[in-house]
Amino acid sequence: MAFVLKVPTNNIQGRGNFTSLSGHGRWDRAISRKGRSVCPVVGMSSTPIISLEKPLKVAQNIAFPIMVSGCTGKMGKAVIEAAVSAGLHLVPLSFSSAEESGQTVRVAGKEIQVYGPSDRESILASTFEEYPDLVVVDYTVPAAVNDNAELYCKVGVPFVMGTTGGDRARLYKTVEDTKVYAVISPQMGKQVVAFLAAMEIMAEQFPGAFSGYSLQVMESHQASKLDTSGTAKNVISCFQKLGVSFEMDQIQMIRDPRQQIEMVGVPEEHLSGHAFHMYHLTSPDKTVSFEFQHNVCGRSIYAEGTVDATIFLAQKVRSKADKRIYDMIDVLREGNMR
Repeated sequence: MAFVLKVPTNNIQGRGNFTSLSGHGRWDRAISRKGRSVCPVVGMSSTPIISLEKPLKVAQNIAFPIMVSGCTGKMGKAVIEAAVSAGLHLVPLSFSSAEESGQTVRVAGKEIQVYGPSDRESILASTFEEYPDLVVVDYTVPAAVNDNAELYCKVGVPFVMGTTGGDRARLYKTVEDTKVYAVISPQMGKQVVAFLAAMEIMAEQFPGAFSGYSLQVMESHQASKLDTSGTAKNVISCFQKLGVSFEMDQIQMIRDPRQQIEMVGVPEEHLSGHAFHMYHLTSPDKTVSFEFQHNVCGRSIYAEGTVDATIFLAQKVRSKADKRIYDMIDVLREGNMR
């Protein structure tokens, strides 16, 4: 018996992705190399893989100003392209490292001036004065999360924090103490967040349902992603509540491009930007197995979700909502995404 839950992926057809784990393919070999065995699994779903690459619709009445910190990075650029496509007003400046300060970056037909750490506070304060409806989106690096959040809160600018890592407890406390509006989420992909929400509901309503089951987790991301996936950690936390014994250091992280092509089945053109996750559960007597997976190529799913989060936050600021800190679950529940 097996159960396969598939989250739609984009442009992965015919490349032997995670479904090959079912005892017959490359993910199976990847697991056996780690000295672990897997029961053969037969997937119960033949749902075709569909693309997440869809044109963004132009939303109405959302032409508020947006600034993207980290415009030199791939996610920053993807968000800028999505924001411009959606009709938001891009403020042509960004913050980055001292090494990149002074650069002019061209993204989505816009010239963006890059400023370093020494100029950030004065530039942001003057920009916020000029654009009082400004929302900042942060896609920088984990080491900058807390300093950047403290800057936004000091100036009083609402922000969407898409950057992972940093001291998350300190991040939330910074926002709570200053009462700045913020959306904070390590996962901006709306469909993946919906999957996470379903997992949390299952864990809450059926605690211990998988007691005694063993769990294997493999996640593959671009080589530049050095930390473990926050999404994987959240899913594992749900399985732990469901009775599974598993430690975070048991996650098998795949970062080598050759392994990603040969064992995982990542399309070569997406080695620089992908998220393939597999969660495999096996009963104590090895007669039952469950498999959960989501494969994402490219960054459009995250960029589109980030723009929705930014629009959501701007609306909360305008309505002077009592709640100040939000996540992508709040964005999903609002039900007005494009």
